[in-house]
Amino acid sequence: MAKDELFSGESKNIEYKVVVPDKSEKYMKTVVAFANTQGGRLVIGIDDKTHKIIGVDNDILFQTMDALTNAISDSCEPQIIPDIEPQTVEGKTVIVITVEAGKNRPYYIKSQGKAKGTYIRVAGTSRPAHQEKISELEMEGARISWDELTCVGYEVTEEATQALCKDIEDFQKKAGLSGHNVRKEQLFNWKILKNSEGNVLASNAYVLLTSDYFPFSKTQCAVFKGTDRMVFLDKREYTGPIYKQIESAVEFVLRNIRLGATIDGLVRRESYELPVEAIREMIINAHCHRNLLDESCIQVAIYDDRLEVTSPGGLYNGLTYEEVMRGHSKIRNKLIANIFGQMGLVEAWGSGIRRIISAAGEYGLPVPTVEVFDDMFRVNLYRNVQDNMNGSNSEDNFGVNGGENFGDNFGVNGGDNSGDKPYIRKNEQKLTNTQQKILDCVAEDKYISAKKMAEIIGMSGRSIENNIKKMKEIGILVRKGSPKSGYWEIID
Repeated sequence: MAKDELFSGESKNIEYKVVVPDKSEKYMKTVVAFANTQGGRLVIGIDDKTHKIIGVDNDILFQTMDALTNAISDSCEPQIIPDIEPQTVEGKTVIVITVEAGKNRPYYIKSQGKAKGTYIRVAGTSRPAHQEKISELEMEGARISWDELTCVGYEVTEEATQALCKDIEDFQKKAGLSGHNVRKEQLFNWKILKNSEGNVLASNAYVLLTSDYFPFSKTQCAVFKGTDRMVFLDKREYTGPIYKQIESAVEFVLRNIRLGATIDGLVRRESYELPVEAIREMIINAHCHRNLLDESCIQVAIYDDRLEVTSPGGLYNGLTYEEVMRGHSKIRNKLIANIFGQMGLVEAWGSGIRRIISAAGEYGLPVPTVEVFDDMFRVNLYRNVQDNMNGSNSEDNFGVNGGENFGDNFGVNGGDNSGDKPYIRKNEQKLTNTQQKILDCVAEDKYISAKKMAEIIGMSGRSIENNIKKMKEIGILVRKGSPKSGYWEIID
């Protein structure tokens, strides 16, 4: 890391402290968070608010460095050995604590225990890791992925196994790949199936590739009116083998975007308003890189101005937004990724986002955007808004590509949109957009669950629960009765 970068301000990998805090836990969570993500540097002697260099008294410099080394070594589990050195900046001495990305994750503060003392870096802050994240860190430390684990008690049938082999062969042929004879033995070689004392066991990947056994393994698709999720025009939910979900989701999108035509000499050529290659890449990436420990599902949403694909789970194993945009990739689901590669669904690792951006450029579309959250990852492919204003996805010609139009004009109000209005709070308390949508959901169904709200609004369950907690604290929303059979009450 360049010296000017180290002293140019705080970031995901840099944090300042003006002095060593009296309580070691105040900086130990930063050390742990660095080790659990991609490493970083904690600089002692810089004001974290003004970024003014204060420095450390030279009389106690080495004493302080020794104390920091011992405190970090003694307070963290597994043990973290930092690199601590002094640096002179503007005539003053600061202490730079360098923590490498750890390989024995999860790291946590001993006194707090693993459940409460595990921290990760998110957008320049150190935050407690939720249980799903801790579980993922544990697998990172063990060098295994969730799809490699055995699905205990799941029955492997010859019918499902042969169907998977045949489907892999068919995909290979479509992709023009060699090696079209896929047999059961190869599933063992790929670790999709396992042999234990003469018994054939299924990996989680096998289950995902052959069934709808896991309730979270589904792809929700919807077409929305306008540019938000308040009213949807059509929706579908696809389950079953994940590669079939991908095909169904792509077909759903193609049914619900414009199909135009151009004349090339004497030849009439048809093309969709969005590049099919980019659509497929977005949905394939979502399935390939999703966090399978998160019980949310993949969502594909079509708005008047964009196609939005959201997958559960933030970036994996310390990967940064900048690295993603440069084409770097870290494989979260090893077996699924391998099978997708065998099928020809994945061409080159790390090329997905760049391919999407390139395809959009060739179509003359706005540059796609990537949104990274703590617990989800979203890619937006933008439509030509002017063309849509001229008549592509309005109520009058919805489904212009011959897709099914059931006329369901659902919204968060759950009615037929014949005059239903969203709940509008009269209180002067200012709400966020998400909180207003939560109130709209509750106004229509006071028994609605947080999970159902998350599906309607298009956010993770954790985000919805955090917003509900804030609304309770400011006296806007109250829960009456038990967690399971109770109901919500809005306080005006």
